[in-house]
Amino acid sequence: MKYFAYGSNMDPERMKERNVNFTLRTLAVLEGWEITFNKTSSRNPKEGYANITRKEGKTVEGVLYEINESDLKILDKYEGYPDHYERKTVKVKLKNGELIEAYTYIANPKKVKKGLKPSREYLEHLLKGHDLLSEKYCKNLEEVETID
Repeated sequence: MKYFAYGSNMDPERMKERNVNFTLRTLAVLEGWEITFNKTSSRNPKEGYANITRKEGKTVEGVLYEINESDLKILDKYEGYPDHYERKTVKVKLKNGELIEAYTYIANPKKVKKGLKPSREYLEHLLKGHDLLSEKYCKNLEEVETID
């Protein structure tokens, strides 16, 4: 099964640390959405984790993984499904233009708050996807204001 990561799971080392095995790791783009950092952190009330929201004309770059069902259960635990994040199916575009369905996690609306910022440490996990993400997208992530 396919899993689309746009947040800290773009870091392949993080996935390995979480014992999530993957056989494929490639760039995918989600059109009509934008990345936000409005998912409340349980460790700091001012910190925001990555989330995606619908926004016409915007795109979210991310990493598409091929995983098995048992690994999806591991991700569910780490993403706090269903309380913190809801697991949804989205259609992402590959480099060759092909559209495919993949699971992703979208913040539970009850856990969303305005005015949050990611920590520098958290943002570094997203930037570990730099080997697949476009230079422009990485630059935009690097310019996100952090809490530290």
